[in-house]
Amino acid sequence: MALAIIAAVLSSIGAVIGTTVKGTRSVDQRLALTGATETLLSELPPRNRLKPGRQSGELAGHRWRIDVAPLNVAVAADQQTSRFVPLVVTMALQAPGGPAMQVTTIRLVPKGTE
Repeated sequence: MALAIIAAVLSSIGAVIGTTVKGTRSVDQRLALTGATETLLSELPPRNRLKPGRQSGELAGHRWRIDVAPLNVAVAADQQTSRFVPLVVTMALQAPGGPAMQVTTIRLVPKGTE
């Protein structure tokens, strides 16, 4: 009887340890993706040199793609006199193990440089 109780307790402990390991691995992968995202965003060209288009590559085993495109919005009268054009920057990253992340931001670019 005591052996059956010990076996049940040990199997429960094993299940908890397995869940904890999976959770830790998931957090580690998300942190690595976030770090790669921050690195890539910090390496974007300054706004006066940012151009529409697509770039892709690999950083520390993470595949990434950055798309830069004009923001399609109706232009109000006061925006026609604006010195800036909004560009949408969409970054997609995928970790070697499969988890993925997508980040979208808007950068204001001086007119005439987009």
